[in-house]
Amino acid sequence: MATYIVLVNFTDQGIRNIKQTTERAKAVTAAAQRLGIKVNDIYWTMGMCDVVLVADAPNDEAITAWTLGAGSLGNIRTQTMRAFSADELNKILAKIP
Repeated sequence: MATYIVLVNFTDQGIRNIKQTTERAKAVTAAAQRLGIKVNDIYWTMGMCDVVLVADAPNDEAITAWTLGAGSLGNIRTQTMRAFSADELNKILAKIP
């Protein structure tokens, strides 16, 4: 499984319905599980992002389907980054000639 960091910002609709944000997070986590994704952490944050999620997914297609589905509900916009552990990066670095 690959690790992904998902940066989330609320849309106007999402901020108008902010009191439901933790319930929406539960629904998004359940949707992730149906795609074989494990949401490890969800943090509501201050600064440039409203929420940061850390998730493990079987592949790029699964995480993309999940974030597109969540975004299509109109409450959030996402940016997704693939994250590498030190061990994973060491394997990548070993391939450099």
